[in-house]
Amino acid sequence: MENIVVLGSTGSIGKNTLDIISRTDKYNLLGISFNKNIKEAKKQIEKFHPSFVCAGENTDISTLQKEYKDITFFKDKDSLERLSSLQEADIFVNALVGTAGLIPTYFILKNGKKLALANKESLVIAGKIFRNMANNQNLEIIPIDSEHSAIYQCLEGRDKKLVNSIILTASGGPFFDRRDFKNITIKDALNHPTWSMGKKVTIDSATMMNKGFEIIEARWLFDMDYNKIKVVIHKESIVHSAVEFIDGSIIAQMGAHDMRIPIAYALTKPDRINLEFKTDLTSLGSLHFEKPDYDRFPTINFAYESLKKEEKNLGLVLNAADEIAVDCFLKGKIVFSDIFKIIEKAFYKFENNLNGDIFYIEKETRLIKKEIESLIEKDFIGG
Repeated sequence: MENIVVLGSTGSIGKNTLDIISRTDKYNLLGISFNKNIKEAKKQIEKFHPSFVCAGENTDISTLQKEYKDITFFKDKDSLERLSSLQEADIFVNALVGTAGLIPTYFILKNGKKLALANKESLVIAGKIFRNMANNQNLEIIPIDSEHSAIYQCLEGRDKKLVNSIILTASGGPFFDRRDFKNITIKDALNHPTWSMGKKVTIDSATMMNKGFEIIEARWLFDMDYNKIKVVIHKESIVHSAVEFIDGSIIAQMGAHDMRIPIAYALTKPDRINLEFKTDLTSLGSLHFEKPDYDRFPTINFAYESLKKEEKNLGLVLNAADEIAVDCFLKGKIVFSDIFKIIEKAFYKFENNLNGDIFYIEKETRLIKKEIESLIEKDFIGG
């Protein structure tokens, strides 16, 4: 039985991960982290009895501490670092949202631990650093994203020199067929046609910034030149991604659109566990594929451009601008189309020369975020 730590256990990916853990006797849940959702965290503590629990800095966990005296609680500035450095852990699932996942990824890889990664920001902001860390220690970074899990499965056991291209599929989000982005409400943007995800990722899917981030992720996850990474719109979301080889053959991974499938594979590979999801090919009808609209969704172009200038670490700028713009939209401070304008303005205004120190990058991320916040306040909110 392996000891597993789930970072971000009360979020969508975290809860699905615990669902998978509950279906097998292969894992002991050693530790969890959560931010504010004490009610959900308590349910998880009651069910799994972890030895270590990490809470958000401003979360009052005094009641939990009194009730569960046999648990070690972390609640300070370095709590995620301490949880991510547990030597008794065998595997970590990083399901944190945003830049909070950056430092934990560093310590997990530094300590030579197995990492199942759902925190895309780690690779968008510091992919080159983490790829080098993994290569130097002969470690795998196992993807949890459905698209990257699909590519991982298609590539497994195959020589990457034989790959002609990686094909990332995209649902297109709720607005791919919409000609303009006027009068889009928050409810409209959160109404994803196929996937059930957290609010931030759902908005990123609506702008297709999420696909831009996945291009950057794929570059570093698979150590593949960005020119070999393609995007195809596939609204049915049945083909999760594919790999084309130099002989023209295409191998694709298909399945239901439920995150528990890629999570289960990340944890149990090369084995598989029995899940209730079954895909009846005869009921699917036609599957459709089409090219992205780069004019209406320039976010994809920003991703490619950032990889062309990887020494400038523009992924950091993209992530910071998107994180703040989406937050402003969800708070009703800006309109949907402003998200594109903010990302574009920040992309051409800021840059951050890549530095090998992950703590420097984490600090620079916070500084650039403040500058982008000022830009938004001046040009989009303050008028």
